[in-house]
Amino acid sequence: MTVDKILAIAGKPGLYALKIQTRTGFVAESLIDGKKITVGLRSNVSLLSEISVYTYGGETRLSEVFRAIAEKEDNGAAISHKEDTAKLVAYFREVMPEFDEDRVYASDIKKILNWYNMLQAKGLVSKDVAEEAAAEEAKSEE
Repeated sequence: MTVDKILAIAGKPGLYALKIQTRTGFVAESLIDGKKITVGLRSNVSLLSEISVYTYGGETRLSEVFRAIAEKEDNGAAISHKEDTAKLVAYFREVMPEFDEDRVYASDIKKILNWYNMLQAKGLVSKDVAEEAAAEEAKSEE
């Protein structure tokens, strides 16, 4: 999973790729339309690699959740985040049967599925660890 430099910025739709760090913040590129924006240090920014999902046994990294979805969908797209809540929860339970239903809300599931579909469309998620390592190696060579 190459989510190390993928960001979620509060108040901004979609996901962003971290491009350049500056003195006063950083420059990020939208994964939706490719536009670059500058983000100040005071903005609420989350790295996807730092996000976890609550489970009954602790926490599971978001990259592992993405991998589980990719395995279920055979590297294809997941269901739309716009489905009704009951359908989303049932789908997420199939992917992660141990997720903590008291602490993982429907809005979290919608966000995770939306992010997965965005990353999957860009070829940034994979069910295969070997494919993932090769993709990361190819990106580092560029």
